[in-house]
Amino acid sequence: MRKTMGLFLILSLAATTAYGFSFGGKRFETITPEGGELRIPLSSISDGEAHFFRVDVSEGKYLEFFTVQSEDGVIRAAVDACDVCYRAGKGYVKKGDVMVCENCGMRFPLSRINVVKGGCNPAPLERQIKGEHLEIPMSVVTDNLWYMEYRR
Repeated sequence: MRKTMGLFLILSLAATTAYGFSFGGKRFETITPEGGELRIPLSSISDGEAHFFRVDVSEGKYLEFFTVQSEDGVIRAAVDACDVCYRAGKGYVKKGDVMVCENCGMRFPLSRINVVKGGCNPAPLERQIKGEHLEIPMSVVTDNLWYMEYRR
């Protein structure tokens, strides 16, 4: 009986750990600035999914953000935090055609990201499309570093 119980506990722990690595939490791709800008190939973010990025700025300072293509075809970008819930350090997750705050549960239509700001809306990042890339100036990144102060 003890062997069975021990085996059950080991398998339960293994399953929980595997779930945590496979599905739990977001995966942030580290991105490096080029010439004062972040440049993300459109081909890697034009699939309607949320893509999470992290840019290390200096001495432990970084910004985590996401991009997502809304149903109208627009590529949107926002800090993975908002004015209200940033202290919780949880950010957003995509569910269907909305981004959901993992702290308060508020839901935000993809088509409103970069349009509505303030409150619990994902903090918009100025961006533009140049050729085959989405570009975000590093000055925009540094202006938004304060959202990450509770994640350090």
